[in-house]
Amino acid sequence: MAHYRRIDRSRKRHFFSQRRRGLSGVPLALFAGTILGICVTLLALTFFYYDEMQGAALSFVGWSPTPTLFPSQHAEKGISLYNQGDIELALADFELAIKQRPNDVAYLYEYGRVLIEADQYELARELGDRAIAAAPDDPRGYALKARSLIWTDPGSAIPVAVSGLERDANFAPLHAALAVAYTNIGRYAEGYQRGLRATQLDPLDPFAHRAFSIPLIYTGRSNEAIAALEQAVAINPNLTAPYFELAGQYRKQNYQEMAVGIYRRILELEPDNAKAYLRICQTYAEVGEFLEGSRYCETATEIDDRYAPAWQYLGQLQYNRRNYESALDSLERCVELGSTAVECYYIRGLAYYFLDQCDTAWEVLQEALQYTRQPSIIAIINEGLGGIRANCPGYESARLPTAIPPTTIPPTPIGGI
Repeated sequence: MAHYRRIDRSRKRHFFSQRRRGLSGVPLALFAGTILGICVTLLALTFFYYDEMQGAALSFVGWSPTPTLFPSQHAEKGISLYNQGDIELALADFELAIKQRPNDVAYLYEYGRVLIEADQYELARELGDRAIAAAPDDPRGYALKARSLIWTDPGSAIPVAVSGLERDANFAPLHAALAVAYTNIGRYAEGYQRGLRATQLDPLDPFAHRAFSIPLIYTGRSNEAIAALEQAVAINPNLTAPYFELAGQYRKQNYQEMAVGIYRRILELEPDNAKAYLRICQTYAEVGEFLEGSRYCETATEIDDRYAPAWQYLGQLQYNRRNYESALDSLERCVELGSTAVECYYIRGLAYYFLDQCDTAWEVLQEALQYTRQPSIIAIINEGLGGIRANCPGYESARLPTAIPPTTIPPTPIGGI
């Protein structure tokens, strides 16, 4: 028979003994006090470290705000991007640095150098003036302003650079700027000496080597110019300007395949570089590949519809292929964009003539004479006018314009189109 244990249900013995009941208030008070202390501590921490705690919490769930960089961090990032060849992003970072430190000469100078790389010479010149005003004894402001002028106004660049050398005679960028400026006004010997000096003072500055190449190019020392430009490219292979000049020297030596290879390298760095497409177009045309060249010119105009030189050269190639209607469309666009290139005028006039639009042809060819002093082009224009006199009714007795005495035209600066 099973035995069951009897449960004692006596009310005399309580679950909590009298001893326990007497001590239970102490740990409860300690517990409550501890909780209160923790809450107070958390409130204090929350008050003093709210931003940090909020940032950590948002970061944990993926909503963390972008941290604000100091001006120096933006500038360092801008320099890094510039050296990588990312001009657009470099400009954005320098703009942020300048907004926070508008008169810092170091930031102004570096920002200005990037602007020049982006062909924004006017803004770079303004930054140069600001740097000079902020620190008149710092050569960097003078170097920036001089460099912004060397292609468009070399005569004005020279006294600015000389003033900078009065502050620091060994600042290489000033000598580099003078190398280009002196060359562009025809003082080749001085340009050479300044370029050489720039490379000696700072052999790791790519612009010093590029500047040294300019007087070498103008004096026909192509092999030495190529060596200088290759040095510039080796120091920073991500900047495109030296590549254009290097390819130009290879074209001059009839190494068109080498030149096209260099232009393709530019397109690897900047896939939408309209100027590189134009140069490939011109290089193909130099070897008689007009149809192939036209395709690259067309791409240049598609990338930049306002790039007048591309419309000019496309029109020339279309004219050479006797596609006069298309040539007119391209050359009219060239003129519409404000180009003063004589090719956009006299070739357009000849196209009108071959399309039997004699009145317009006569007017345009006469206008073309305003844009040139080159005897060879004047001869072509007069030949076209003579053709109109001989073949267009009503022009038999029209007078040809008086020949304009030819004048010596200085070479186009390397910093042109």
